[in-house]
Amino acid sequence: MKTIKGPAIFLAQFMADEAPFNSLDGICQYMADLGYKGVQIPTWETRLIDLEKAATSKTYCDEIKGKVGEYGLTITELASHLQGQLVAVHPAYQKMYEGFAPKEVAGNARATQEWATQQMKWNAQASRNFGINAHPSFSGALLWPYVYPWPQRPAGLVEDAFAELGKRWTPILDVFDECGVDVGYELHPGEDVMDGTSFERFVEACGGHQRAQINYDPSHFVLQALDYLEFIDIYHERICAFHVKDAEFNPTGRQGVYSGYSGWADRAGRFRSLGDGQVDFKAIFSKLSKYGYDGWAVLEWECAIKSSAQGAAEGAPFIAEHIIEVTERAFDDFAGAATDAATNRKILGLD
Repeated sequence: MKTIKGPAIFLAQFMADEAPFNSLDGICQYMADLGYKGVQIPTWETRLIDLEKAATSKTYCDEIKGKVGEYGLTITELASHLQGQLVAVHPAYQKMYEGFAPKEVAGNARATQEWATQQMKWNAQASRNFGINAHPSFSGALLWPYVYPWPQRPAGLVEDAFAELGKRWTPILDVFDECGVDVGYELHPGEDVMDGTSFERFVEACGGHQRAQINYDPSHFVLQALDYLEFIDIYHERICAFHVKDAEFNPTGRQGVYSGYSGWADRAGRFRSLGDGQVDFKAIFSKLSKYGYDGWAVLEWECAIKSSAQGAAEGAPFIAEHIIEVTERAFDDFAGAATDAATNRKILGLD
């Protein structure tokens, strides 16, 4: 068993144009004052990191680590959800995702994919330069418009989509492998890799690639009515990162999983700040500790009701209270007695 590290926080949702949320120094001071020990850095956020420079200069990465360390913080992981999303984009979503990439590739699907692929390779190299061995991201999606089969999907559509997804991601995963870094795919509606079954399809399409791992986030499973505790039992060997995010699912006579196009505050399923939703974090921390997960517990704040300031302030103590210092001995060791093979045979009545 291992003790989980934390509390840490994903910075993406807190970046803003006003201080202290518009600079690395400002946001690190803010989060350190709240009691966080680590920060997860989104690599699309240029106010926090120059990704290309981080990929090519260990000296630069050491400087960033030193700056973050001045606030008593550790960089837990780099994250590339926006870039990973663009590795595979169905044409129906191309326009909506244009803001995730530079203007010079806008409207050009091939150029966008090539840009995203390069970004992911830089993320692998930057993670290596930071001495980090896990990296959360998204898979992107070619199949999502066809997730609900009406009319029925043509034969082979799913297989062809995952084959293409594997074709695009395998070279990227190979670079991550060269760098000694796992990719933790956040299993998320809107991605082709959204649950256990689709993750298995993806791993198969990538030739069983060992760097294809999971960023475990129970909130997305609550909203899918998926058993997020059994998920750990099944996939714990592939979990390399952990987003601590709460959610609730309260279906009514009017709406369920799809929520009738309602905004977040009015959906049957919605994300909540830690402790305000339905996720059993005591059970999650127990299972992850039991299975030896020794990575970071990283708050990802998303809530349709509570402010980010209150969510962040409450998040650090919430995570800290749930971290289990795993035992190094059995509770009944005091009652044990030294034995040997002969004694054991006598106890069993075999002599």
